[in-house]
Amino acid sequence: MTEEEVRTGQSAADSAAATLAAIGRAGGRALTRALGGPERTRVVLMLAAVLALASADASTVGASATHLRSSLHISNTDIGLLVSVTSIVAAIASLPFGVLADRVRRTWTLGAAIVLWGGAMIWSATTGSFGELLLARVFLGGVTAAAGPIVASLVGDYFPAGERGQVYGYILGGELIGAGVGFAVTGDIAALSWRAAFIVLAIPAFVLAWLMFRLPEPARGGASELVSDRKPAAPSSSARPSGETDAQRLARERSVEPDPELVLTSDPRQLSLIEATRYVLRIRTNIVLIAASACGYYFLAGVQTFGIEFTTKQYGIDQALASLLLLVVGAGAVVGVLAGGAIGDLLLHRGYLNGRILVAALAATAAVILFAPAIFTRSALTAVAFLTLAALAVSAQNPPLDAARLDIMVPLLWGRAEGVRTLLRAAAQALAPLLFGAVSDYVFGGGRSGLQWTFALMLLPLAAGAYFLFTGLSTYPRDVATAAAAPRTRSRFELMTLSPTE
Repeated sequence: MTEEEVRTGQSAADSAAATLAAIGRAGGRALTRALGGPERTRVVLMLAAVLALASADASTVGASATHLRSSLHISNTDIGLLVSVTSIVAAIASLPFGVLADRVRRTWTLGAAIVLWGGAMIWSATTGSFGELLLARVFLGGVTAAAGPIVASLVGDYFPAGERGQVYGYILGGELIGAGVGFAVTGDIAALSWRAAFIVLAIPAFVLAWLMFRLPEPARGGASELVSDRKPAAPSSSARPSGETDAQRLARERSVEPDPELVLTSDPRQLSLIEATRYVLRIRTNIVLIAASACGYYFLAGVQTFGIEFTTKQYGIDQALASLLLLVVGAGAVVGVLAGGAIGDLLLHRGYLNGRILVAALAATAAVILFAPAIFTRSALTAVAFLTLAALAVSAQNPPLDAARLDIMVPLLWGRAEGVRTLLRAAAQALAPLLFGAVSDYVFGGGRSGLQWTFALMLLPLAAGAYFLFTGLSTYPRDVATAAAAPRTRSRFELMTLSPTE
């Protein structure tokens, strides 16, 4: 190669690098504008990264299933157990983390948990037996439990109520991107070494923890909300009581009566964990949302664990192509979370009180209808079309539901309420990999047909979730009104805790 050719090649490389850098800067500016400013973008990206890390880890186990089985001499049931035990421990640990989310500095607590998280991933990569790997996953489940309650509480205090559905869409988009990384990137790494796949996830965990320690702690109750610099606050905000959400304002304007038995008459911070749990489980809409969420996450946990294996066997393709197809499906899911949150918020802004619940109910119904043909077809191209639309539908329900949960709960119970929800949802999510594997192995005889009929059977819980959401249309307005009756009491408690200088 001549010197002239070297210079030409170097010039082309420099030009390509400059072009990519320019595209990156333009993309960063566009994202910052879409999220409403640099500070909001920072918060959204960090909370999304927390959920992405958890999702990537769960997906990596499923993507590494073949290599874990051959290396550790285990079965589908054992693979399911590895995922299930993490979720079971996380479910139990979510309750104490819910208490902490309501009472301590959340950003520091989450940062400390992520440090331990990274250590658990390194431990997983260095294990020499199935039993030791299982023990590492138990520890991992205990520290990842911090994510659910703390992220929910931070979203409620960082962002205005009318935007929470859309903000949750961006954050849950991170969870889906993490799942894609687990399936495609670390899954391909696992083809060379499943240990390396866990190490790859541990490195960003420590970086994320350092960034989380530097994140400012928001004031509780929305006193320091990050208002978008793209538009002024909602017109109604100046005429409504402090801390009142858009849904609660609509309930007040329409004279929806609260449930007198559920209006809090004591300081929520003084409730014990048992008392708080009893209270949040008496709210009917909360039960509906927990049940629907559990059904959806149950099915998705099974897909995360056995999706790659089902795809390769059902459609006759190799793992690399299966990972690529699932990335396409994942892109549909990302579109779903972004659209679901935005549409729910739009309906609410236009005066439809039940908008968020209706969007979730319709999306859940569409998911069941769209998954069925994808399970039984043998054509990869046909399947990817149905799966992409089904993933869009099943993911579209989560952002409006997460935003709706904050509307029916007083702010000082957000952490504990999310802890209770995470416990019950994660219990169902934890059972999914184990039940999917066991039903496939022992009920339907394993193999391609075993997984096919297992996925078909597991559409029933997904359909049940859609039914629960339609029942929530009748309970949501009154529970919103009940939460709206609490701000005056809550403000007195906060005044009592102010120092004389304040």
